[in-house]
Amino acid sequence: MRKVAIIGCGMSKFGEHWDSSFRELVVEAGLKAIQDANISGEKIDAGFVGTMASGSFIGQEHIGALIADYMGLNPVPITRVEGACASGGLALRQGFMAVASGLHDIVVVGGIEKMTDLDGNMVTDVLGGAGDQEWELFLGATFPGIYALMAKRHMHEFGTTEEMMASVAVKNHKHGSKNKYAQYQNEITIDTVLNSKMVADPLKVFDCSPVSDGAAAVVLAPLELAHSFTKKPVEILASAQASDTIALHSRESLTGLKATRIAADKAYKMAGVGPSDIDLVELHDCFTIAEIMAIEDLGFFKKGEGGKAALEGRTAINGEIAVNTSGGLKSCGHPVGATGIKQAVEVTWQLRGDAVGRQVKDAKIGMTHNVGGSGATAVIHLFGKRS
Repeated sequence: MRKVAIIGCGMSKFGEHWDSSFRELVVEAGLKAIQDANISGEKIDAGFVGTMASGSFIGQEHIGALIADYMGLNPVPITRVEGACASGGLALRQGFMAVASGLHDIVVVGGIEKMTDLDGNMVTDVLGGAGDQEWELFLGATFPGIYALMAKRHMHEFGTTEEMMASVAVKNHKHGSKNKYAQYQNEITIDTVLNSKMVADPLKVFDCSPVSDGAAAVVLAPLELAHSFTKKPVEILASAQASDTIALHSRESLTGLKATRIAADKAYKMAGVGPSDIDLVELHDCFTIAEIMAIEDLGFFKKGEGGKAALEGRTAINGEIAVNTSGGLKSCGHPVGATGIKQAVEVTWQLRGDAVGRQVKDAKIGMTHNVGGSGATAVIHLFGKRS
């Protein structure tokens, strides 16, 4: 198996794009990545794009062909990948395997979602399809409600407080305020979170990631060829994926995601590293409790100590482990198909030393953690700095 590197990356600003179409956003991100990689379209062998629900959100299917057409890449094969909110991470994994196997040399991987064209209730229904539609969504269990159940159980078992969850949002907004691509670039306080409107007890508006539009892209190549395109390639050290039950009521536990733990263990073993070796992680904070559970499941803190670690500032840029330097889903935004690729773009910028205003000092190894549904799919990638 060949070693694989990211040689280029790019993204659109995340947010509410009333004047930009789905295809315009993905072309913007894709062209930025191709230009960053110093290649022409003729060198691209294949592409993969993650998008969860383009048919429901904008009425457009056959996304691979659309992108190949509007990117001027025909007849390059572009394949759509879907895994709910983990669609971007899964697309990156497909691209990684295509290059690592030797099937292709230069592969472009993107993620895209245009969500704000629908009203909030319709978006909630579409996203609910990422869970067990028959036993959850049909009976009224939306994702805020499902994660609220996780939060309540975590609070009951470990003494996690609403202030601890609020501190996650505060930290991510602070990081996002330094990211020009973030949907929300304003700092907030714990009181802001605690006094915001209740969504599903104990989760409030500021505990929840927003509805977003946006796209992101990376270009992959064999590591042995990477320096012919860029002076600062970033190696993908590991790629791992795991599954769990799609319905929350069938899980072993409500206070963590088994798929995350299994995928992380696989990734650590593949790269020959452990949690203490990771300098930064872009993880899936669809709700503040999700970040607390993730930093535990990924091995950065013991189970039950994630909330305290967040409140004490141990997950800030200058803390023990820098978590969501982009602002995460909470502040940077969450156009679901694009999130997993945005995470890889942020880690690439960090390892290159290009994360202006939010740079993690001497960052050498980074991680991304992308989740589908309430934890039925988890995708982990590890990245290493290459001089």
